Amino acid sequence: MWSPDEFLNDLYDSQALNGQASKLKPWEQRKHEVRERLLQSLGRFPAMPEALNPVLLERQEKDGYTLERIAYTTFERLRMPAYLLIPHGIAQPAPAVIAWHGHGYGSREIVGLQPDGAGEEGNPGLTGHFALQLVRRGLVVMAPEIIGFGDRRLAAERSKDPRKASSCHALASRLLMYGRTAAGLRVLEAIRSLDYLLGRSEVDAARIGTMGFSGGGMIAAFSAALDERIGAAVLSAYASTFRGSLLAMNHCIDNYLPSILPYADLPELIGLIAPRSLFVESGTEDPLFPCESVKAALSALEGIYAAEGAGERLGSDLFPGKHEVSGRRSYEWLASALRA
Repeated sequence: MWSPDEFLNDLYDSQALNGQASKLKPWEQRKHEVRERLLQSLGRFPAMPEALNPVLLERQEKDGYTLERIAYTTFERLRMPAYLLIPHGIAQPAPAVIAWHGHGYGSREIVGLQPDGAGEEGNPGLTGHFALQLVRRGLVVMAPEIIGFGDRRLAAERSKDPRKASSCHALASRLLMYGRTAAGLRVLEAIRSLDYLLGRSEVDAARIGTMGFSGGGMIAAFSAALDERIGAAVLSAYASTFRGSLLAMNHCIDNYLPSILPYADLPELIGLIAPRSLFVESGTEDPLFPCESVKAALSALEGIYAAEGAGERLGSDLFPGKHEVSGRRSYEWLASALRA
């Protein structure tokens, strides 16, 4: 009698075999099917998006940059708050980056603020306050609040410590009942965030990048894969294979995509970014995205970028560390890629 582990391993192998003929096609032929399968798994996006109707919530002058808190409509009546960091003294229009936080207390975590919005200049924690690191390199940075975190949690979680309680599980499980996914909703909101960013006079529409950490890496990866207005992407603590990470241990349910395995592994979904610029960073001791699975993903991505004739646009850094943002190479890489 099979154990549950043997059952799941056999299921993976059989599903992988089901798509083997398709996976043997050259990437140039295959990438269109992979894109369609990703869209199907995420859930189709509305053809007629809502008007953004942006509003300014607050503005503060900081050391070297202006910090704005804004809000805009993404889908139906959903409103998305975000921080916008604009460097002082930049030549406009300037390159810009959409920065995606991971599991934690939301957008305030990556812009150097405490959960209540107070200033925080202490230990930057796992995220390295990476939105601040990017604005200090002369980039306009947008840091949206992902649904399910911070100010966008469901009512049942709002009274709890935002550092410990998110609404990911409740949102993802309930959306499945309507044939939707948390990943799909978040990617849709990422594309709408890009719509807003491109309307800012400070921003050069031809020089747009994205950077995401952990679950934010998924949003950065899939939004860049599906929207070619994004010219460069940094994925921190996310790129791996499905078998080496999401299927090897427990992750938040918001990371899982329905019916994707017969058609594509995670590196192929990320590979849809090619031939545009991509940088992967990951800690060699990351327990959630183990180093061997990251190396396997990079090997697959190298093959895709070679097929696209863009091998020089793929960079990586396996740094000594755990599940965290490093930035020792990625910050300058992203700034350089957007100024090229």
